[in-house]
Amino acid sequence: MRARAAITGLSGLSLTGEEAALLRATPPAGVILFRRNVDNPAQLSNLTSSIREILGQEAPILVDQEGGRVARLRPPYWPSFPPPAVFEGGPEARAAANAALLGAHCAAMGLDVVCAPCLDLRVPGAHDVIGDRAFSADPAEIARLGEAWIEGLMAAGCTPVVKHIPGHGRATADSHVDLPRVEADAETLEADIAPFRAVCARDGGRHLWAMTAHVTYAAFDPDLPATLSPSLIGRVIRGAIGFDGVLVSDDLVMGALSGFGADLAAASLEAGCDLVLHCNGVLADTAALLRDCPALTPRAEERMRAARAAALAARPPARAAAAARPAPSAPHALTDA
Repeated sequence: MRARAAITGLSGLSLTGEEAALLRATPPAGVILFRRNVDNPAQLSNLTSSIREILGQEAPILVDQEGGRVARLRPPYWPSFPPPAVFEGGPEARAAANAALLGAHCAAMGLDVVCAPCLDLRVPGAHDVIGDRAFSADPAEIARLGEAWIEGLMAAGCTPVVKHIPGHGRATADSHVDLPRVEADAETLEADIAPFRAVCARDGGRHLWAMTAHVTYAAFDPDLPATLSPSLIGRVIRGAIGFDGVLVSDDLVMGALSGFGADLAAASLEAGCDLVLHCNGVLADTAALLRDCPALTPRAEERMRAARAAALAARPPARAAAAARPAPSAPHALTDA
């Protein structure tokens, strides 16, 4: 059975019988894990193994692990990584090493797609939902450190997910709660899209995934947020930015979007997303989404294979061996010291 074009959440620390049956009957393309799904290394390894026993060994398992405020793997079993803003002005090698260590801990747990780095601008006066998750207010600095972060994650065998394309930094509302609207003109928004364009320059971003922003940009589409806008995805994300990798929506159950999950999924996929993200882990909601969600398109499948192959090819033999070992009980991350 072909997988649905969706990445879905789970309810707890292990698969319930109902969840396992649902994944078998209407398989999503992959799964995303949150703090509610993480306790300790043995538990997490068992969970990721059980997911892949059902969905297949190549099924992506995603995690938001940026460092700072956004981290699902936390002490005492995993390091406390600093927020991305700490690396501003510092050497690329330090950012890459931090991302490689972060990625190695994820990979050791079977988490192979890491939702990072944020390539959003840190804009004074904007909502702090981004804040220190952004490397800088300077697009060139974001691109420099973002590329280093990508290289570090890929060295660990992880696929990076750059976010939130085409840029969440100017939003004055938190898209987890409300739909932000950005009134800046297209010339001003060139700064927002510049970091995304830079990391796509090598191969059209085919080594990456990218996550859409639930933000309406008056200059690009005054009526629809990026996630639901065919014109914005076509002209800006696939066009001006030049992104040809896997495009996944941000979480469809966030407050920025209204409507039923299945309807939003259909609209996102019709707009040009390859995958939709549905994270709440509520069995009835997930079942309704998967029942009506279209299958992955051949183009989406090819993009997913290309990104996975790039991450595996970038992983040195020594890193592959390190990633296979369990995480220590009290490791140390890079800090801003």
